[in-house]
Amino acid sequence: QVRLVESGGGLGQAGGSLRLSCAASGRTLGSYAMGWFRQAPGKEREFVAGISWSGGSTVYADSAKGRFTISRDNAKNSMYLQMNNLKPEDTAVYYCAASGRMGVTSTRDQYGYWGQGTQVTVSS
Repeated sequence: QVRLVESGGGLGQAGGSLRLSCAASGRTLGSYAMGWFRQAPGKEREFVAGISWSGGSTVYADSAKGRFTISRDNAKNSMYLQMNNLKPEDTAVYYCAASGRMGVTSTRDQYGYWGQGTQVTVSS
């Protein structure tokens, strides 16, 4: 069983930065691809960024390209999302997820483990 816990959310300003963290316990994540998703009120959960088991491959949603950076530290069983140049439309609950695959994926159904989410609110 894998338990994922997000942290680092909160209130940010447009143009500012926030860094989200995801800590895993219960099982090592060294062989799992991982990703970040978000869900805004009234909208479906959407893919933000993904990273392969080694960290060697990453993929981003168009909305995140050039502004967000996903990374991981397998020694610490953790993953991160550095969010720069925040926009009000980034406001959402952000979820950490782990896939049973090793390769990076943006497909929500391929992620079997989810955290509880952390709220990110960006003011204009």
